[in-house]
Amino acid sequence: MKITREDVLRVAELAHLDLTEAEIEMFSRQLDSILTYVEKLNELDTTNVEPMAQVAPPAASGQGAATGTPLRKDEPAPCDVVGDVLAGAPDASPPYFRVPRIIERYRARQAS
Repeated sequence: MKITREDVLRVAELAHLDLTEAEIEMFSRQLDSILTYVEKLNELDTTNVEPMAQVAPPAASGQGAATGTPLRKDEPAPCDVVGDVLAGAPDASPPYFRVPRIIERYRARQAS
């Protein structure tokens, strides 16, 4: 599958990314490579392969969770990264940071 420059620019526009010419070329090649690989995967015969509900192998029967994939308990825990996250914000006002409205960014692009 051939990814065009216009495809890359459209995805960049949807993601609100400004790409350099070098990035456009690089992403075009990378996306084309990924989609070419997926096309090869589509050639595989999967008629006798059952869908998976999860990718982690189950614990051995009667052996307890220790012999399967160890999973931690899903319990809330403190996450003290607010300062680090807000340090990169252009306009931080704890505990949130403000970003330009999407419509304002769109209008600015249309005006230029």
